[in-house]
Amino acid sequence: MDGNGRWAKNKNLSRLYGHKEGVSVVKKISTHCVQLKIKYLTLYTFSNENWLRPKKEVLSLMKLFVSTLNKEINLLIKNNIRFRVIGNKSKLDFITKNKINDIEKLTNKNTGMNMILAISYGSRQEILTAINNIVVNEKSAITEDKFSEYLFTKGIRDPDLLIRTGKEKRISNFLLWQIAYAEIYFSDILWPDFTEQDLDSIILDFQKRERRYGKTSQQVIS
Repeated sequence: MDGNGRWAKNKNLSRLYGHKEGVSVVKKISTHCVQLKIKYLTLYTFSNENWLRPKKEVLSLMKLFVSTLNKEINLLIKNNIRFRVIGNKSKLDFITKNKINDIEKLTNKNTGMNMILAISYGSRQEILTAINNIVVNEKSAITEDKFSEYLFTKGIRDPDLLIRTGKEKRISNFLLWQIAYAEIYFSDILWPDFTEQDLDSIILDFQKRERRYGKTSQQVIS
């Protein structure tokens, strides 16, 4: 979800205002995904590298995150959404960690869409964490499936489609292992301007793509 800060700058507004607008778009897109019966929605909310931003902005983002969860818990329950967070939670403050744990427990039995927020997340750090845990716990040969069990995304299926808004054409340390065969769509739209219709258009584009997984077209058809 890229482009909140640039969107605000273009309008001579504060970066925090841009992030607040981004949150309102998250609500609209999440609700739309529920209506489309999408089973998994992962939102890259705050990267490991984002800790390098000015302390004031980081604190404001955490406060915004907690206040949003407080405000939208009823929406999660109403829509039968299971809420989960992936990332290095040890870097988060006490209030944020507690709120995440509370919402994860409250929605743990929900059977609708899985809404996954990547917070304090970096894919390289995730892979290194998995390797260090494997060294301690495993004695036998490691398979792809076994390795996946040590990632933050254990129990979450790999993405079919990765969408990046905000004009940038890079992955930015996001789900490097998990998106090995995902279809990728780069959008020039800044996140606060992203709409349900934009998502529908991208999904239609995705549905027209042929996913071969290394096979030929003939093999896929057969």
